[in-house]
Amino acid sequence: MLNRRTAIRDGIGVLAILAAGRGWTASPARAAGDQPVLLSDAEWRRRLTPDQYAVLRHEGTERPFTSPILHEERSGAFACVGCELPVFSSKTKFDSRTGWPSFWAPVDGAVAETLDTSFGTKRTAISCRRCQGHLGHVFKDGPKPTGLRYCMNGVALKFLPAA
Repeated sequence: MLNRRTAIRDGIGVLAILAAGRGWTASPARAAGDQPVLLSDAEWRRRLTPDQYAVLRHEGTERPFTSPILHEERSGAFACVGCELPVFSSKTKFDSRTGWPSFWAPVDGAVAETLDTSFGTKRTAISCRRCQGHLGHVFKDGPKPTGLRYCMNGVALKFLPAA
């Protein structure tokens, strides 16, 4: 069955083959040993809480103002809770007053974008590049320097304090 996750996974594989054939090198986010995380549905259910599973694997949305990382202001990184890939830096986090953790840019190469046409609208969905877990959406109403607002589900992220 073709769905968003398999399309992303297969697309990444094709790009990797093309890149290898052209002699391209891996991006910093694609370090040695950084393989895609592909688990069965049962394995994802065991690994994640019910709320994390609903968001990451079935593109759910947490209720606004419920995320423990909404007001996280320490220096560090925000990683995908499914595979622990750092996807956002605390340096790009800002208070969007929307009730969800927001960032103006992801870590280079850490996320994938897909068109989301659910609910009769066109939005850009953001997922983890490594495990294809749904993280949230990006909108064009953010602050400088990008003008983007990566509106993420806090339940899909894990804060990693700087050492």
